[in-house]
Amino acid sequence: MKYLIDTHTFIWFLKGSEDLSEGSRKIIENEKNEIFISIVSLWEISIKVALGKLKMLAPYETLISEVYKANMLIISIDFSHTVVQSKLPFFHKDPFDRLIASQALAENMNLLSNDGVFDNYFTGSKIRRIW
Repeated sequence: MKYLIDTHTFIWFLKGSEDLSEGSRKIIENEKNEIFISIVSLWEISIKVALGKLKMLAPYETLISEVYKANMLIISIDFSHTVVQSKLPFFHKDPFDRLIASQALAENMNLLSNDGVFDNYFTGSKIRRIW
């Protein structure tokens, strides 16, 4: 199956944090699954690192090797994602979260996130937030 991971899910996975649910960890580590991380998440991380709001174990420039080492695929922002985003209600005001929700919907991928607000976006669709 294909899954999109939220920014905090990715960070917690890399750090081996106990904040990451066991179910999400198993999904990410299952080689039968395709795990996608949005370029939006990498952009968000780069901003937080630059502002000093997020400390990484290694320099940001090396993060891409961690993505590949975890067998994750990067999903870019496509025009179709912005079309979906333009029609979303404002459950989230954070543009990163809105784009991640849009990508999950446009690409038909379940989202690994502990943020229950995403559930509002997926009501009435086949997409689910999993934690």
